[in-house]
Amino acid sequence: MTTYFYFSVLILAMLLFLPVSKMIWAISVRRLQRKTGRLLTTEEIEGQKTRSRFIALFLVFPFSWFFNYSLLGLNHG
Repeated sequence: MTTYFYFSVLILAMLLFLPVSKMIWAISVRRLQRKTGRLLTTEEIEGQKTRSRFIALFLVFPFSWFFNYSLLGLNHG
């Protein structure tokens, strides 16, 4: 594993983090609104935003790692 690989993983993860967290946030807010049948309070929306960022971390970094691992051909010897 080279420095370029780690740099690529970090850059891709940073680029994907914001859109992925926003997508997770939108889905979870809509689901919670549908489940409760009312508009969410500011505290609930902020809680969902924090939760979506946490989930996005665990999705983006492994995806970035495996994507770059496959793209750079490190799994082919």
